[in-house]
Amino acid sequence: MQFTSRRVLTALAGLLMACTGAHAASPYPVKPIRVIVPFPAGGGTDIIAREVTNTVAKSTGWVFVVENKPGSGGNLGIDAAAKAPADGYTIAMGQTSNLAINPSLYERLPYDPLKDLAPISLVASAPLVLVTHVNAPYKTMKDVIQAARAKPASLNFASPGNGTVAHLGGEQLQSTAKVKFTHVPYKGAAQAVNDLMGGQVDLYMASVPTLLGHIKNNKLRPLAVTSAKRVPDLPQVPTVAESGYPGFETATWFGFVAPAATPKDIIARLNAEFNKALQSPALARKLNEQGASVLVGTPEAFTTLIRQDIARWAAVVKASGAKLD
Repeated sequence: MQFTSRRVLTALAGLLMACTGAHAASPYPVKPIRVIVPFPAGGGTDIIAREVTNTVAKSTGWVFVVENKPGSGGNLGIDAAAKAPADGYTIAMGQTSNLAINPSLYERLPYDPLKDLAPISLVASAPLVLVTHVNAPYKTMKDVIQAARAKPASLNFASPGNGTVAHLGGEQLQSTAKVKFTHVPYKGAAQAVNDLMGGQVDLYMASVPTLLGHIKNNKLRPLAVTSAKRVPDLPQVPTVAESGYPGFETATWFGFVAPAATPKDIIARLNAEFNKALQSPALARKLNEQGASVLVGTPEAFTTLIRQDIARWAAVVKASGAKLD
């Protein structure tokens, strides 16, 4: 009886080991990968996420399902990703605002970017562009500054949301130029752009990928870009530095993250495929056409950037006096 029980236990143990080995060797992915974009469709974050995942899908056969989950300056979508099962089947497109700015801007952030998320790969960076509607009286940034100084807080300045790089970039601009705008935060780019084109707001700042199409279609008038050099696709648009504020520069970066406990081998696999896709001339050209520049690197390098930018933007948030619940 004891011999029989021992044989049964041995057989069960062997079966368990075989099943465990088969599971460990199972391919990834075996089902669609959910990609949370924490802003509405059509904005710069959404455009870049779709371009990159589409390229990976074509080369690997993987299936990505993009889910736009806007709200709370990107916090809602990133929090959903942080709390998702850490199995490699939920990732999110993070960016400067929700990974580096919001930790200082919000009193109660529902996630910790460095503890609750696993950085996968940086994918792109882009400068911001300050625009107005085509019927506005402002032809240059100098015109805007003069109007703002004549009547402080009389100009409405829209952004894609509280805590976005555009919001803090606008705060930087006001501080540098010593003017005051009235900030109007939106829940993403689409409605803000519609209101700007309709004349409901005076000024808007967002990433170049978000606004490039509207600029080229002559629906918005660009006044200045926030990069150190002019943007190749907007060669006629001066930088803020050229407009009278030497040294002014700011940009936003984009990168994929996963829940913190996601297995390292899955993170490495995703990183490898994203980096491979980003080295494709076709994808680089598409991102460049949107005003973005390709970034590649390791998860460790991305983690270091997040840590450094949390400290850098904390100083900007403090200087601006901005604080949100």
